[in-house]
Amino acid sequence: MNYIKITETPSNHDNLEQLDTASILTKMNEEDKKVANAVAEVIPEITKLVDALAERFEKGGRLFYIGAGTSGRLGVLDASEIPPTYGMPHERVVGIIAGGDIAIRKSVENAEDDRSQAWKDLMNHNISDLDVVVGIAASGTTPYVLGGIEEARKKGILTAGVTNNPGSPLAESAAIAIAMNVGPEFVTGSTRMKSGTSQKLALNMISTALMIKIGRVKGNKMVNMQLSNDKLVDRGVRYVSEGLGIEYAAAEKLLKKHGSVKAALDAGV
Repeated sequence: MNYIKITETPSNHDNLEQLDTASILTKMNEEDKKVANAVAEVIPEITKLVDALAERFEKGGRLFYIGAGTSGRLGVLDASEIPPTYGMPHERVVGIIAGGDIAIRKSVENAEDDRSQAWKDLMNHNISDLDVVVGIAASGTTPYVLGGIEEARKKGILTAGVTNNPGSPLAESAAIAIAMNVGPEFVTGSTRMKSGTSQKLALNMISTALMIKIGRVKGNKMVNMQLSNDKLVDRGVRYVSEGLGIEYAAAEKLLKKHGSVKAALDAGV
């Protein structure tokens, strides 16, 4: 191993069990404050990925996240929020977790150690060179993720690696390395903490910027969101009201007629 495995280095804090609750939380928060700065350092790499994604999306391409454990769950979470938030079909942004959907709630023993399974899972979606595969692994060494990324790259598919160990195998094997150095975890090796937070921020940036680039946002509004409950319908009515400068009741009527904020705004009054 020719790199420092930052995710396994000792915490900056010790004797945690001897601290009072306020001290535990304060010190944890001190560590969390470092995360956004670490993400800021990789904006050039995220930019490169989003631009490449947007180009492929316009041609019908898709975004796949692959990961295990916390990283896999974060990928599934990000993918699952795209249809209701931006009105995209479920199959355009897909989260795949080692061990299958049951692993979202319960740990599946040894699932992350199978180097060949991720590619099999991707093949179930008829993956092509129009698609993009983003592997997520705090350690940068997860066999499930590495195998999927390496095989995808062999097939000419654009790959990116979201990791917290610069210089790790994932950072080296992916075409675009998004390697966020958040430093040691508050609890040594507990990568669901700062590492997981940085991954959540990076995935938010990737998918949200992509949706903006492909026209799923107007101004600063989610004009393609699914109107699936009363809160979202009310939000949609307010967007139409503000966008067209009309009263709430008129906006509500227009939204019901056209079925989406974008359609209502495009139709006008």
